[in-house]
Amino acid sequence: MVKGKQYVTALDIGTSKVIALIGEVHEDGEIQIVGLGQASSRGLKAGMVTNIDATAQAIQQAVGEAELMADCKVSGVTTGIAGNHIRSLNSQGVVKIKDGEVAQADIDRAIETAKAVNIPPDHKILHTVVQEYIIDSQPGVREPIGMSGVRLDTRVHIITGAVTAMQNIEKCVKRCGLQMNQMMLQPLASGRAVLTEDEKDLGVCVIDIGGGTTDIAVYTNGAIRHTAVIPVAGDLITGDLAQALRTPYASAEYIKVHHGAAHPDLEGLDEMVEVPSVGERLPRQISRRVLASVIGPRVEEILELTLNELRRSGFPEEVLTSGVVLTGGASMLAGIVDLAEDVFNLPARIGVPKEMSGVSERIRNPRYATVIGLLQEACGEAEGAPGSHAVQVRNSHSGEGLLVRIKEWLRNAF
Repeated sequence: MVKGKQYVTALDIGTSKVIALIGEVHEDGEIQIVGLGQASSRGLKAGMVTNIDATAQAIQQAVGEAELMADCKVSGVTTGIAGNHIRSLNSQGVVKIKDGEVAQADIDRAIETAKAVNIPPDHKILHTVVQEYIIDSQPGVREPIGMSGVRLDTRVHIITGAVTAMQNIEKCVKRCGLQMNQMMLQPLASGRAVLTEDEKDLGVCVIDIGGGTTDIAVYTNGAIRHTAVIPVAGDLITGDLAQALRTPYASAEYIKVHHGAAHPDLEGLDEMVEVPSVGERLPRQISRRVLASVIGPRVEEILELTLNELRRSGFPEEVLTSGVVLTGGASMLAGIVDLAEDVFNLPARIGVPKEMSGVSERIRNPRYATVIGLLQEACGEAEGAPGSHAVQVRNSHSGEGLLVRIKEWLRNAF
């Protein structure tokens, strides 16, 4: 039995899948991924829980697989949340600096003042993210403690969510015998995993196209400026294919993932794909170019909805100097970068999670951007509160032999 190790667990509860990731936190703060589990999700729609039992079963399966691989027992998790109930706004709070030098108490008072905004009675604050501090008309201050001044102005980005939506996710987690350590907005987690500091400074929009929602986060001058959730995403692309090709939904999903393309002008789209038929009819052969003619318009709609949301919120294309970063499962469609550059008239790239110990090519994939960002956030929380995310390693009669097999398994898996 291994003692003295600290672990953190992230749980991405998505519309199409639930992913659990366990990381071992080293003394230098680095995380090594030691466990991965995933399960199909059938209890959510557009990011919101519609069936607690089905969602809890998927969580149990995903966490169980991750526990088996990591040889540990999870006690608490950091989870993500999305859905069109998410709202965001920017606010600011001003206080007088008490002793002429900024202390933590002054910062806390300024943030509390900024949080005094009107929100719907059925919502509560999920995040309050500091954008910048201003001391006596000096803007752009990021670390104000110890600075001299009379007036402290704090500008923050406030994210709220429906109380019932948060409670339903927490119920699903608790039904599996787990503790909810933290809940984080999914686009913030995705941005943490795939964006560089230079992109955040120059201005960038991360677009996470998942199964049920498309999540948006805008960064400028190194801070989050806008977040939004659009209830149109990959599941609708699958539905379009199922109807257009007259094929079962599961077959349409497989075809989308393995043969789908978002731009009809790509090379190599004359390749033929076998499409199963419904009932007892024989399968048919359809070219990838036909698939692109079905997938492309829906992807273009998603990107145009995102562009409209950015313009409505006061973030025209000129603000996004670094362009857009696409992540999430649907971002792996062939040609989606070219389509995004056409829609936004900006440079675009696919957001792949940054290098981490224990991360294989299987996990360095846009599908895992959110859960890796959640794991990084959980690591930060664990450093601030040691032991809060700890898990216990299972006893085993095989002892060292089991650990050897687990390490061999991890080498093969990652």
